[in-house]
Amino acid sequence: MSQGQSQTLPRWIDVGLLPLWNLSIALAVAGLVVWGIGQSPAQAFSLMVQGALGSARGIGYTLYYATTFIFTGLAVAVAIHAGLFNIGAEGQATFGGLGLGLLALSLGPLLPAALLLPLLVLAAALFGMLWALVPAYLQAWRGSHIVITTIMFNFLASSLNVYLLVNWLRPKTSMSVESASFVDAARMPGMHDLAALLGWNMPSSPLNLSLLLALLACVFVYWFIWKSRAGFALRAVGSAPRAAHYAGINPRLQVLVAMGLSGALAGLVAVNEISGVQGKLTLDFVAGAGFTGIAVSLMGRNHPVGIVLAALLFGVLYQGGVEVSFEMPGFSREMVVTAQGLIVLFAGAMATVSAPLFGRIYAACKQASKQGSKRGGQLNG
Repeated sequence: MSQGQSQTLPRWIDVGLLPLWNLSIALAVAGLVVWGIGQSPAQAFSLMVQGALGSARGIGYTLYYATTFIFTGLAVAVAIHAGLFNIGAEGQATFGGLGLGLLALSLGPLLPAALLLPLLVLAAALFGMLWALVPAYLQAWRGSHIVITTIMFNFLASSLNVYLLVNWLRPKTSMSVESASFVDAARMPGMHDLAALLGWNMPSSPLNLSLLLALLACVFVYWFIWKSRAGFALRAVGSAPRAAHYAGINPRLQVLVAMGLSGALAGLVAVNEISGVQGKLTLDFVAGAGFTGIAVSLMGRNHPVGIVLAALLFGVLYQGGVEVSFEMPGFSREMVVTAQGLIVLFAGAMATVSAPLFGRIYAACKQASKQGSKRGGQLNG
């Protein structure tokens, strides 16, 4: 079945049934791997769900991971709608962390939290945007491929972060490669702290107000992509660049817009990780979340609602995987990563492999329904 034929699937199959089918296959294959190393798949799955969703603390950690994945998933999705494949969310998040860290260290002692925190959010988004605009310019005006340049910019951002931490930002009395700790005004409030102010008892976890920022980002991306004129122009260039050009839309400008917004969303990862949890600039605070965002976006069909659901799934995998490695003797962290990789492969990267099969089944059912209706009409006649 061709790509055009696979697109005739109704939305409830394409967005609902197909991802669930892919996830089921992924879990089944991961279960076979667990069984093959002499462990119980049922026990591993039970421990994973229990560790991620079985307690308030576990849910807090799961939502904390999901927050980061929402930002990176949205970053990848915005670029995809413009026909671009941004693999640089890792570097853009790192550069966003540099902007946030530099501002927190310089203005932290001078401003109250009510003024400082919004500035930190803007700094993270702006630095992430600037780091994405360079590959965007190279693609739009110099013909460099966005995949190659964004990959290379990941390494550049990481190297720059290391250089600044080692030579400029690390306190002279510290042997750890990290900046000085931020003042309290530069720390994003934790959810358990806010709950305590309201008289609620919530176990401590890394979950912080960045979750609300991520949900607001979802609302903004939905409005921008599907409800605004700028978003329509962006999708037009992504679908048919030449037709969009003849319609008066500047494809080069749309590359800058898409990559700028994508980089800004990736930069917001620093708000969750640096301002919300670490309280200092560290070496590898992104920890692969930029690449996980690719699977989150693909599995979520590049839609904010789907991205939230996919981010929650990966949050469960990360938090639950830690619990499994702790509770099951002989089940190492590497085995958890292997199981997660299989789920990424089948539920993310191979998300459309089963589409032709579902297309044939749907077409056969539709044809049988038409023939049944025709026979029923003939009998009634």
